[in-house]
Amino acid sequence: MESPAQKYRTTNWKAYNAALKARGSLLIWLDSGMCWHGKPSGKRGRCQKYSEEAIQFCLTMKSLFNLPLRQAMGMVQSLLKLAGLDWQVPDFSTVSRRQKHLAVTNGAHATTTGLHLLVDSTGIKMLGEGEWKTKKHGAAYRRR
Repeated sequence: MESPAQKYRTTNWKAYNAALKARGSLLIWLDSGMCWHGKPSGKRGRCQKYSEEAIQFCLTMKSLFNLPLRQAMGMVQSLLKLAGLDWQVPDFSTVSRRQKHLAVTNGAHATTTGLHLLVDSTGIKMLGEGEWKTKKHGAAYRRR
């Protein structure tokens, strides 16, 4: 006869609560050594004030959180302030003009109903329409 399965009992509630709280944290790492300001190109005319990396970061935040461009610039400004970096944020017209020549790549694709962002201890996964439901409940079937 098998013995009944032992129940897990939490004995260190302080550490357990801290671990649950840590699951909800959002971390965005900003490298202070990142080249935020543009470098001379060697061509005639004024050099660009912001580097390609700065524009890429702004556009990534825009597409990742599905924000309008001006709101994305506000979010980037607050992220830089939280990180303690005194960098200026490009204005929306600069980013809009330079995004024509810069490709932003991320794993998300456009949907009509939005995306589900799944976050657990293994990492982040973006799923499209119905993918989360299929993963959780299995393939749907149709009644006849």
